[in-house]
Amino acid sequence: MNTIHRVIVIGGGLAAGKTAQALRDDGYQGAITLIAAERHLPYERPSLSKDYLAGKSSFDDALVHSADWYRDNDVVVREGTTATSIDTVGHVVRLDDDSSLPYDKLVLATGSTARHLSIEGADADGIHYLRTLEESDAIRKTFGAGKKLVIIGGGWIGLEVAAAARAASTTVTILEGGKLPLLKVLGAQVAQVFTDLHTAHQVDVRVDVKVEAITTADGRATGVRLAGGEIVSADAIVVGIGVVPEVGLALAAGLDVDNGVLVDASLRSNDPDVFAVGDIANQQHPILSHRVRVEHWASALNQPAAAVSALLGNDATYSELPYFYSDQYDLGCEYIGFVAPGADHHVVVRGSLADREFVAFWLDSDCCILAAMAVNVWDVLEEIKPLIVSHSPVDPERLIDPEIPYARL
Repeated sequence: MNTIHRVIVIGGGLAAGKTAQALRDDGYQGAITLIAAERHLPYERPSLSKDYLAGKSSFDDALVHSADWYRDNDVVVREGTTATSIDTVGHVVRLDDDSSLPYDKLVLATGSTARHLSIEGADADGIHYLRTLEESDAIRKTFGAGKKLVIIGGGWIGLEVAAAARAASTTVTILEGGKLPLLKVLGAQVAQVFTDLHTAHQVDVRVDVKVEAITTADGRATGVRLAGGEIVSADAIVVGIGVVPEVGLALAAGLDVDNGVLVDASLRSNDPDVFAVGDIANQQHPILSHRVRVEHWASALNQPAAAVSALLGNDATYSELPYFYSDQYDLGCEYIGFVAPGADHHVVVRGSLADREFVAFWLDSDCCILAAMAVNVWDVLEEIKPLIVSHSPVDPERLIDPEIPYARL
């Protein structure tokens, strides 16, 4: 293996910061440069729609590492700098200040960008998306008694923003195009729990709606026009209709891209000197035996250690199951596993949906557990994880029996 003197990490989120940490933890002593487009040290994004948005935590709490850590570990962070191209033949990254940096190994941690509306009025002032610190700050300023917030999209971001807004006494309306918020992710039975939760907190949840346009006055959004002509008035609008993996650099560099950067079990791309971690990594998962790309905090947290180990020449793979969590009002939930879009499955529940205290299981046609979500039930996922990894059939009746320990399944 050629000696590695220079590693460049492109990204300014959790995955980038953890890649730098993993390099030093594994004993790598060469140069490390992080290219961060935002004018901040790398930070975690979940709190932007949770505690930080609700005013319960500071931005410093979201930092992956302090400035002192980067200095003490001799890691250069180029804040406010954008990588414009990658020359994989010459092993050079070009930057937006017309400079360039050579590398021996490159890690892409470019994350995702929010999907934007493309309807009449979508460029008006007062329309907000949520991916950055500044966007979270701007959304928080729309909160307060007497203020009307309309949220387009009933996904995780939309629901978490709604919970934070209601905690600040904001009047909130959610506009969801499907039959229920989170329906495609959770299925009707569990999705209804989240709809009922928000309704109980006086959120006007409207489903099966089609958004036709943003109404404006003097260039500022004043509401949302629905199919049929009804206008839902708003002082501000938050759009949460998903994200798109930021793969432009990878694609232009000739890397294999299809719903993210295609990487192997070690998170290595088709170029042996380029790795991808976090939101953009479409990994051949060694446990699930198919490709997986998830936009979850846990991937950004844990993938870098495996990628760095492989980058340094070790036989390493990333085998953790996808995981995410959400906090809304008095509901906390954790989800582990993966249900492929369109996969045949059914849901069974241990506990009480009505009390919002349960564990839901997604089973395939052979009654193997694909995924599980614990809602206001804690410290059970580690017991459930082996059942998912084993991919062995379980008896659904025993699975939902609270008297039977998971270890006996």
